[in-house]
Amino acid sequence: MRTGISITLKPADRRRLAALARDRNAPHKHVWRAEIVLLSADGVGTNEIMRQTGKSKTCVWRWQERFMQEGYEGLFRDKTRPSRIPPLGPDIAERVVMLTQTEPPTETTHWTARMMAKAVGISASSVQRIWRAHGLQPHRVRQFKLSKDPKFIDKLRDVVGLYVDPPAHAIVLSVDEKSQIQALDRTQPGLPMKRGRAGTMTHDYKRHGTTTLFAALDVLEGKVIGRCMQRHRHQEFIRFLNAIEAQVPARKTVHVILDNYAAHKHPKVSQWLDRHPRFAFHFTPTSCSWLNAVEGFFAKLAKQRLKRGVFRGVVDLQAAINRFVAETNHHPKRFTWTADPDKIIAAVRRGHQMLDSIH
Repeated sequence: MRTGISITLKPADRRRLAALARDRNAPHKHVWRAEIVLLSADGVGTNEIMRQTGKSKTCVWRWQERFMQEGYEGLFRDKTRPSRIPPLGPDIAERVVMLTQTEPPTETTHWTARMMAKAVGISASSVQRIWRAHGLQPHRVRQFKLSKDPKFIDKLRDVVGLYVDPPAHAIVLSVDEKSQIQALDRTQPGLPMKRGRAGTMTHDYKRHGTTTLFAALDVLEGKVIGRCMQRHRHQEFIRFLNAIEAQVPARKTVHVILDNYAAHKHPKVSQWLDRHPRFAFHFTPTSCSWLNAVEGFFAKLAKQRLKRGVFRGVVDLQAAINRFVAETNHHPKRFTWTADPDKIIAAVRRGHQMLDSIH
């Protein structure tokens, strides 16, 4: 038989408990626990507390004792209960991890949770928990491309140096072209998004032609010079260089960062450079388009304007691109390089060593 219990509250605890009992946004279980303690402190008997809170005698006793042992904070902690399902042994987890890192026995490229569950004799949810605990994601694959440029280190440091420490009284431009941008129109109008339903768009489309965007990102100011053209040959590239020449301030050296596309190295482009000595080209290493800052602008353009855009012609597409460029220039943001080039070089070396060990 349980003897009587006496709870004495400090003024601060009483205020906190009273506020919790009146809080309409608090979880209901916290509210009635606070009511049990307040009623007990006021000398109300167990039967009356049971009647007012609708809880059993053992429940009332439990939270009276919990408050006496742990105080106010103890009302927010629930005792953990043992699982009805016995935990899996470490040998099961080790086997799942080992099998996941091997080729599956069937004509599939990777393990699925159901395949692994059948092979090991456990549930698919258990397989998923083991994968999460060990950081395994057999359904995912990361793509990569290691540069084989013999001057990789020199070119990397040259380009990164322009980003982090640009020359004084000079302009640094990241230049590239986004080719084959399609003017896609949907076969049926979609429905707008509303509460509880995503917007809709037909999976099929009508093509109305393509355009190519030549863009130059001013690394220091964050502004973009953009021109849409029908093709992306060396002739169009020279026209874009002329546009840059007309738009950038005179008598300033212009450092242009660009990739190794054939049009950028055409003999006529070299002749143009000879006639414009204030321009200097800095080529990124091969297979290193990620090093060109303007690629970030292209990604933003594709995600925010092109991916879900509806264009009824090339003119409509070009007008949308020009408006996006104008909005970017209205709120420019300076490009900031944060990666350590030494870590990049070390990672590329490790990648080559790993590939050499495989072959």
